[in-house]
Amino acid sequence: MNLHPAVVIGGPPHSGKSVLTYSLTQALRRQNVPHYVLRAYPPDYEGDWSNEADSSLVRHIRIKGAQTTDWIVPICRDIARRHQPLIVDVGGRPTEQQESILNECTHAILLARDEDSRRTWQTLFARHGLMLLADLDSDLHGVSLLHEATPIVRGTLSGLERGKVACGPVFEALVDRLSALFAYDAVELRESHIRTAPVETVVELARMGRALGLASDPYKWNPLHLPQVLDYLPSGVPLGIYDRGPNWLYAALALQAHPATLYQFDVRLGWVTPPRLRIGQPTPDAPLQARLSPRADHVRVELSLTGSYLDYAEAEGLCLPPAPPETGVVLSGKLPLWLWTAVALAYHDALWLAVYQPQLGDQAVVIRTLTDQKVIGQQVHSATTSN
Repeated sequence: MNLHPAVVIGGPPHSGKSVLTYSLTQALRRQNVPHYVLRAYPPDYEGDWSNEADSSLVRHIRIKGAQTTDWIVPICRDIARRHQPLIVDVGGRPTEQQESILNECTHAILLARDEDSRRTWQTLFARHGLMLLADLDSDLHGVSLLHEATPIVRGTLSGLERGKVACGPVFEALVDRLSALFAYDAVELRESHIRTAPVETVVELARMGRALGLASDPYKWNPLHLPQVLDYLPSGVPLGIYDRGPNWLYAALALQAHPATLYQFDVRLGWVTPPRLRIGQPTPDAPLQARLSPRADHVRVELSLTGSYLDYAEAEGLCLPPAPPETGVVLSGKLPLWLWTAVALAYHDALWLAVYQPQLGDQAVVIRTLTDQKVIGQQVHSATTSN
């Protein structure tokens, strides 16, 4: 039995679950409470960017639904073998097949807008034996009121709008409840992960950020930090990467280690290496697809997962289309970090290589360059659609 709790946030569509999830993880990070957020409906690697990026851009990027249900079995397996406490957002309409995800979880938070939806989700949680931590009303324009803090947090949460962060006595009581549940010694948990790393040099991103004085918040990386990071770290030697970080930072560190091996810690998988991808045309039924869009001085490679989830074990040997020679390449898509590092390595010989991050608007971060026309850490314009 896994000793780390897995807490489901459930409720009907448009009740504010994604905003609550984002708000909770931000509050827990500030308290240095170890945990990981998994969005499983199906997983689209939505992440923090959906609450931090421009709202019109979020609407353009977000893709709901999946063409298959193949992702359910591997994500249940990943939850079962979790390496940290999890917060799991299962969406507003889990199917009968998707309900199997709840079997791998331990606790639940209910966010409802009416009594009918509340009864539906209470029945669902009870059917899967989940312990209820909070039973909350979601009222977009109402007043947040705390009715009860123990043993179950009860009250009304208001203002759960995308782009905002929850606050008030109900939210604070919920943070306290999760902090107590996730009460693992953060240092001990981190050290246990580091000890199992299959490499001598492990880069703890948060510690490195503090050591270099790059930001007051070690998880808020700026592209301007990248040159200093790469100057600080050895190149061409095996590296282990631990901690949260943006996709462009992980991709840059994979190239820093190349041709040596990069190891990265995934809270669901443990220590993994980027799967080896090949340059060649993907077959129409391949789980990883790419669309090339020419721009003035580069080609934008739009990456997508056909099933909204790619099992790590099935990624080895997948193909990416060749980019035109002597041009820059901007990578874009919603991918797990272990796939971002793999894609960056596959395109490592581009004239210059940049990674798109939604929080930066229409900008991508240059992570490698073979020309003096671009510099590491530079942000280049690369719109999501051609003008």
